[in-house]
Amino acid sequence: MSLSFDFDLLCELTDTSGVPGYEDRIREIVRRELEPEVDEVRSDAMGNVVGTINGDGDAEMVVAAHMDEIGFMVRHVTDDGFVQIDALGGWDPRVLKAQRVTVHTNEGDVPGLIGSVPAHTLDEEQRESTPDVDDLYIDLGVDGEDAGERVSRGDLVTLEQTTERVGDHVTGKALDDRVCLFAMLEAARRIDDPDVTIHFAATVQEEVGIRGAQALGIDLDPDLAIALDVTVANDVPGFEAGDHVTELGEGTAIKLKDSSVITNPKVHSRLESVAEKEDVDYQLEVLPAGGTDTAGFQRSGGATPVGAISVPTRYLHTVTESAHVDDIEATIDLLSAFLRTETGDHDYSL
Repeated sequence: MSLSFDFDLLCELTDTSGVPGYEDRIREIVRRELEPEVDEVRSDAMGNVVGTINGDGDAEMVVAAHMDEIGFMVRHVTDDGFVQIDALGGWDPRVLKAQRVTVHTNEGDVPGLIGSVPAHTLDEEQRESTPDVDDLYIDLGVDGEDAGERVSRGDLVTLEQTTERVGDHVTGKALDDRVCLFAMLEAARRIDDPDVTIHFAATVQEEVGIRGAQALGIDLDPDLAIALDVTVANDVPGFEAGDHVTELGEGTAIKLKDSSVITNPKVHSRLESVAEKEDVDYQLEVLPAGGTDTAGFQRSGGATPVGAISVPTRYLHTVTESAHVDDIEATIDLLSAFLRTETGDHDYSL
């Protein structure tokens, strides 16, 4: 299947590392991609990046996607040369064993791995136990003295993985939320002379409490906010249909709720009408647990109407996060059409 979007840019975004609070490498890519497309690019003390296209009217809206990925921070290097870590974001420790990692230091990147002891050397209790992140160690393949010279407390750690096409899917690490960051950048390329001022916001620290978006909600004080994030697609063996949330290949997802937000009914209704008019495949998202930047804009700066568009994604918070290429294209198409048709005259009050 040929693609209508820039797959190389998507791979660059997903393969590049940037944990909460240290999104520097992603921020450089975002600024590079936004500068030719917008009237102004700026950043703030938290590291949020905002690219603005000035509109003809007085209304202002923000489109947001977060730059950070879940990762770790080094908290200790043992005398034997093993690295102990603290989680940055929500990890399921079961998926971490036998993974390669990169430790990001001031002197450069250091490869390592999270080992897994052979099962036949464990007793029954050890085999049945569920590990915590605190129980995991990074093996750098060097002795204690060398490890202490290479790695220090506060260094950052990300999992090592490349982004690939697997059938009709794109899979890799950090599709959460780089695939939506990518969709936002692609939409920015398609917008000329909008009726409203549009702030394209690449936010920070979403994975540790929706912090960047909440700060931006106060600083920008928009009239409307649309957040982009991935959402659960449990359309795999072992789940009932009612637990799928979304299904890959069925279109972009228009969020109705998650555990942090209930979107404005008039906003999601307009998203639906735009999708139908533009013949964009979509599905409705009712997410039982999880939060996104949508809530950050709803909770700050007054009663802001909010909506959200999500990319259905399997295997979230692992190194094999997977999204369907058609759903990525549908997300770009819906967002672009919504922005082109936002006049500032729609009444989103309830």
